Parts: sequence; structure tokens; C-alpha cells
Amino acid sequence: MFNIILHNPKIPPNTGNIVRLCANTGAYLHLIRPLGFDINEKSYRRAGLDYHDENILTIHKNYNECINKLQSKNIYAITKFGKKIYTDVKFQLGDSILFGSETEGLPSSIINRFPEKKKLFIPMIKNSRSLNLSNAVSLVLYEAWRQEKFINSVEI
Repeated sequence: MFNIILHNPKIPPNTGNIVRLCANTGAYLHLIRPLGFDINEKSYRRAGLDYHDENILTIHKNYNECINKLQSKNIYAITKFGKKIYTDVKFQLGDSILFGSETEGLPSSIINRFPEKKKLFIPMIKNSRSLNLSNAVSLVLYEAWRQEKFINSVEI
């Protein structure tokens, strides 16, 4: 499926919600330290419900370790500095999608590693600062999954 990467997430319920999102879409979640919370924190565990027991979560000590272990063909950075809207990308199974922290986004040292075509943005109205991290991940992950015709989802 897809890999969701969170660089230095800070708000436990956001990450807990993303755990649940990944479990329900078949995506894998990768957290890059430092984390702004302890993974045993009550608000993180409550938001993720019982999905913490799924084998979908890996914690990496830094960005380079994460990228080296993933060996993903396509890695996209979601950033307000992107020039390409996330819906204009043809996602493929196995792609990785990188998000920054809720308060700082992605550091320029990481953003600068990406070619322009791999820097994506989510449109917002003028003078808006940001979306909630778990909402942003939901938008992009569901678009990627939609493009793959919701593979492995429950048929209605």
C-alpha cells in the first residue's frame, strides 16, 4: 500500500488519529523522531483506539534512516512551498508521502532534497496558515487510494 511519514509529530491525538486512518486504509505509518509525545501517552492511545496493535507503525531515529529503510520509488513532500497540487499526481502503490510537524512543517534541509515535481501542496483560501495534520494526511491518502480504486476495501 502507501507509506505515510510524519516528521517530528508533536500533537498526540493527531498521530493517534493517523494510526487509525492508516489501519483502516491499509497504509503503513512511519514516525521520525523526535516525537513531541510519548507513544504511551493516553491521548495518543485514545485517538488511535485499538489500532496500535496492528503492525503498521515504525519509529525511525531520523529522516535518513527512514528513507533508507523504505527504499520507496516515489517520495512526495507535502508542503506549503509546493508548486504542484496533490491531486495532479499519479500515485502508485508503494509511494511514500511525507508530512512535517503541526507547528513547524518540514525543515528546509529536507524540503530542499526534493525536486519541484515531488513537492506537493493542499489548496487553501488566501491567508490560511495550515490544516490539521490528521486532516491533511486523510485528504492526500484517500486521493492516493482512490486512484488505486480503493484496492482491498470492503465491497458494498
